[in-house]
Amino acid sequence: MALKKNPKFDLKRKYQRYWEISIIISLTLLIVAFKFFPKFEQETVSLDAPQELIMTEDVEATKQETAPPPPPKPPIPIEAPTDDVLEDVEIESTDLDVDAEVAAPPPPPKVEEEAEPVFFVAVQQMPEPIGGIAAIQKLITYPEIAKRAGVQGRVYVQAYVDELGNVTKVELIKGIGAGCDEEAMKAVNSVKFIPGKQRDKPVKVKMYIPLLFRLN
Repeated sequence: MALKKNPKFDLKRKYQRYWEISIIISLTLLIVAFKFFPKFEQETVSLDAPQELIMTEDVEATKQETAPPPPPKPPIPIEAPTDDVLEDVEIESTDLDVDAEVAAPPPPPKVEEEAEPVFFVAVQQMPEPIGGIAAIQKLITYPEIAKRAGVQGRVYVQAYVDELGNVTKVELIKGIGAGCDEEAMKAVNSVKFIPGKQRDKPVKVKMYIPLLFRLN
């Protein structure tokens, strides 16, 4: 149920009356003003103000200086005539015998290229270090840098072993750094091997050797 407004507090009831009264009052004031104050005096505004003089300076146009010409080329030295008298030189006759037979030069000596040795990867009997892997591990000196950094792990090297059991070359396959790789390759290179055999005959073999670096 909608609430009804109290007529005493309803402002919209008297809005029309108030608006008409305000129009009448404003018109009355306007008529009184035109009747008692018909003229207005005009005030003269002086526009005299001190003039500022602006001094202008003539700017001289800058001249672009031309680049100096390049230095002249140095004179070409000319050999001066000498007072020394040259001795007469006798030129022997150079008659060429076209019909003469000339022997061909000997062929250059042939240089035989050494064939790279072939290393087997898998044979009936693989090479073994004398004393086993433990002999290689004893030759390893743990690098001081690796100890301080706590580096440890396995280093994999590849050793090329000839028919006599000597290590001819060592390659690094996988390392751990901090000087451990170099120590492992140095230890493998200084160990004697029992040579590998194929059909009871010593052969060249390349093999992988894992070496462990572990801190106690």
